[in-house]
Amino acid sequence: MKRILSLAAAALLAVPALAVSQVKIGVINSMTGPQAPIGENLTNGIKLAEEDLAAKGVKVQLVWEDDTGKPQVGLSAMDKLATRDNVVGVVGAYTSAVTNAVAKKAEQYKVPLVNPVASKEEITRQGYKYVFRVSATTGDYAAILLDLATTLGKPKSIAILSENTDFGVSGAKSAKEIAEKKGIKVVFEEAYSPGSPDYRSTLVKVKGANPDIMFMVSYVADAITLMRQSRELQLTPMAFLGAGAGFSTDKFASEKNISHGVFSSTQWTPDVNWPGAKAFGERYNKRFGKTPTYHAANAYIAMMIMGEVAAKAGGDREKVAAGLRAGNWDGLFGPVKFADFDGYQNQNKHQMLVEQVQDGKYFTVWPPALQSGKPIWPFPGWK
Repeated sequence: MKRILSLAAAALLAVPALAVSQVKIGVINSMTGPQAPIGENLTNGIKLAEEDLAAKGVKVQLVWEDDTGKPQVGLSAMDKLATRDNVVGVVGAYTSAVTNAVAKKAEQYKVPLVNPVASKEEITRQGYKYVFRVSATTGDYAAILLDLATTLGKPKSIAILSENTDFGVSGAKSAKEIAEKKGIKVVFEEAYSPGSPDYRSTLVKVKGANPDIMFMVSYVADAITLMRQSRELQLTPMAFLGAGAGFSTDKFASEKNISHGVFSSTQWTPDVNWPGAKAFGERYNKRFGKTPTYHAANAYIAMMIMGEVAAKAGGDREKVAAGLRAGNWDGLFGPVKFADFDGYQNQNKHQMLVEQVQDGKYFTVWPPALQSGKPIWPFPGWK
């Protein structure tokens, strides 16, 4: 256990002598509510980071706030953290809707915010100086999936299904733009209300459009429902492409009769050959009894970076922000650098991956240089 912990901690970065040994950092996360199953991964990743920071001599006092998946609750949480608790910085939130709201408030308070996983493109395209994002964007999610599809096959048409949330709308927009650039015709597009028990009428329309590939942006429950009902209706495109989130969870993969052959974009996997990734996956599994999703790794890295920079900066918010802008890191999540490019500010340019469910297990199948398994193409049919 000690060896795994030291490997994971050492793999992140070596930091110069720290100015203070204790820092107060806020956490905003979906700990209850519909997004809690994925929020749990963030919580667990942050707890492991807290341990590793302590091993480096940085004692972190975490102030936890549950946003319940609602932007208004997230705003109240940021108010409390910035004023009542006087934190030096905040790590969070999970959903794009909450993060987009919280980011504006963080900028007003000049409290550095490091976001682990929210991917709506606009979050880091608003000129903010105190908002930093470890996560890739919805554009990255779509790009890696469509690169895989156009390399392994020759799709001419695509159907896009997304929930009508910040994450879903941004993901669908990115997929449509990238598909059109690649000469893939969008033959069906719809944003649905999440949480419905029945998407059959929509899927009947998809089947009528007969797309070569199907691109979906959904959280866990909807991802499972959509695939169950796609099986009922015998939809058989060349590929089902899921934009991370609900398609990158053990719960989804365990539904073998609907998950086999489904691709999902992801930001991290336990079997990718980044330093410390395997050790982190093993440690997480031993501690929590389950395989970590990319959300856990993202949250771990976000907290490690925030904790170390905050300690070095002596707990001063302006110095923390300056340290985040100037730093660069490498480890189990690959290189991290907050930079300005392509209209983004303080955005990390992260290498995306694609995993595929094969008989209930995830394999990293793209890009080829980072594969742990070979992709199954085209969709093999329903089990």
